[in-house]
Amino acid sequence: MSGPVVTLADVRRAAALLDGVAIRTPVQPFRALAEAAGVPVMLKLENLQRAGSFKVRGAYTRIAGLAEAERAAGVVAASAGNHAQGVALAAQLLGIDAVVYMPVDAPLPKLAATRGYGADVRLVGTSVDEALVEARADAARTGRVLIHPFDHPDVVAGQGTVALEILEQVPDVRTILVPLGGGGLVAGIATVLAEAAPHVRVVGVQAEIAAAYPRSIAAGHPVPGRLGPTMADGIAVGTPGDVPFEILDRLGVEVRTVSEESLSRALLLVAERAKLVVEPSGAAGVAALMDDPSGLEGTVVPLLTGGNIDPLLLMRVIQHGMVAAGRYLHLRVRVDDRPGALATLVQTVAAAGGNIIHVEHTHTDTTLGVFDVMVALQVEAKGPDHCAQIVDHLREAGFEIR
Repeated sequence: MSGPVVTLADVRRAAALLDGVAIRTPVQPFRALAEAAGVPVMLKLENLQRAGSFKVRGAYTRIAGLAEAERAAGVVAASAGNHAQGVALAAQLLGIDAVVYMPVDAPLPKLAATRGYGADVRLVGTSVDEALVEARADAARTGRVLIHPFDHPDVVAGQGTVALEILEQVPDVRTILVPLGGGGLVAGIATVLAEAAPHVRVVGVQAEIAAAYPRSIAAGHPVPGRLGPTMADGIAVGTPGDVPFEILDRLGVEVRTVSEESLSRALLLVAERAKLVVEPSGAAGVAALMDDPSGLEGTVVPLLTGGNIDPLLLMRVIQHGMVAAGRYLHLRVRVDDRPGALATLVQTVAAAGGNIIHVEHTHTDTTLGVFDVMVALQVEAKGPDHCAQIVDHLREAGFEIR
């Protein structure tokens, strides 16, 4: 029987190659999450890596290993954004021509950054899988070398260097929570832990509406999953890679899934309490710990894999997270249609500590009397308990809430 396709020695060679190229990203304690989960928590900040994510580790390791003739032909890749930037930066550092296929709806900052590193960006399809089809066709047509985002031993070895740093930075680590898309990062980390620290477990975390691994694990081989519309575009991969799947399956890596609400709440918590900007996929590990800390003992390290997020999406996700966390209250209140009635309602909400951010009133509701008006309020609150307090305060003041 042949040995593992990627070994600890391969990861250590990749670490030597990346010295001076990839940043040794810091770790920091996350007290707010530690208190909620009941375990020590240390965040690994790959969102502060060059090009904004861990992807440059695998991309540089792969491209640096090309033969001279392959370098002369150039490289081609497919990505939703982070691998695109990693490939573009690695190619620029090594003086190699790069073409990158990205979905047509890829975030604008990721597009701009990829082009900024000198890559020729071509937009096609609506998913990474569709872009990958075009990248493969380009490689066959032009002779460029395909730099797969996760399905190659060199990429897995490069991503695994994150685990070497975590073991040095957090000696008492017992669990590493890692966002999981195609599987290269989780496979690299699992490879290191299996040989260097078998007492430490790695848990892969997928968005539940775009999770291919659970079905593939049940089948015993990679099978296509169904990609739903997820904010976590960085881990929305339809089919696991053969190389990473073999590693995850052989080592029995646990895979969890998280909802869109959990992802948005996690991103909001990281922004508010850790003062860090991460993209939704990068917060998947935090979301998993917030959802279910049971069975996780010792120090837990959620890996924040990337910080490349469109500001417009960030605003939408934060608002979504606030709703999921009970920070917004939507009310319909019947009031008398007389001067000062609306002012009284607003003052009552303010007295309860609520901040009104939107007001709409109508006379056309069929349940209203001739001299009634229905007022719809959107109120910013401090959490579910505060929402209940505002409602109670309004009812005590005589307002009819529907």
